[in-house]
Formats: sequence, structure tokens, C-alpha cells
Amino acid sequence: MAADLDRFLEELQRRIDRETRATYSETVIKEFSEPKNVGRLAEPDAHAVVRGWCGDTMEIYLRFAGEMIGEATFMTDGCGPTVACGSALTTMVTGMLLKAARRIRPERLIEALGGLPEESVHCAELAVRTLQEAIANRPCAEDEASASRPE
Repeated sequence: MAADLDRFLEELQRRIDRETRATYSETVIKEFSEPKNVGRLAEPDAHAVVRGWCGDTMEIYLRFAGEMIGEATFMTDGCGPTVACGSALTTMVTGMLLKAARRIRPERLIEALGGLPEESVHCAELAVRTLQEAIANRPCAEDEASASRPE
């Protein structure tokens, strides 16, 4: 009986793997299998938490180096494509000027991932929206300067 169960589980896993490869690009599969930049930054310069219409939550944490994103990390409770989007997006924006990062759109992330099926496009939209909110939460340079001035 245990051998029958093992065979059933192996066949089920093969079927899942075939369906995954037929649905997602190799890039998406690699990004959700081996995600990069996962975790919360201690004392980030900015961060945002956004819940998508599907119920997934994306968190993005940013550390700045002047007008550049020096470090970006993410956390999510979402599905594989959401993990892939967080991983790819944080990799994409690390080292990028804020001006350029503000212009990123979901289509660019989807292209970098080698495409997403229509039912997963909202994952890219969630990741990009969270990034944009994190950037918008950045303290202004004037605020930083006044905060460091003695009164």
C-alpha cells in the first residue's frame, strides 16, 4: 500500500511539474523556486505594504543611496507568480535611479519574466504598485536635511 501511495504521489508531482512548465516561463519558475531579495530590511529608508484584489499581500523595503535604490527586498504571502514578481522586481530596481524606478510599469516586469499567463498579470501589477508606494513613502531630501539640523 505504501508503494502504491509513493507511485501515486510521484505521478502527481510529475503532472504538476508538466503543467507548471506549460504555464510559466523558465524565468518565472526559477524566480519562484529560488527567489532573491526575500526578507525585511532592518530600518529601511522606505517601505510599503499592499494587498491585492486576490488577497495576496506584497511588502517592499527600500534603502537608498542618494537618488538610487541601493537595496530592495520583499515579502509576500502570495502564490508562486507573486513571489517571482517580487524577486524579479527587487533585482531589477537595485542600483536603479529613483527617476527610472518610478517609470517601471507591470508590462516591463512581465517582459523581464518572459511573460505571465493572463490570470497572473495581477501579480506583476501588485508588485509594481507596492514599489511605487514604497518610493512615494521616501522621506523628502528637505525633510532629511531639516531632521539632521539642530534646532
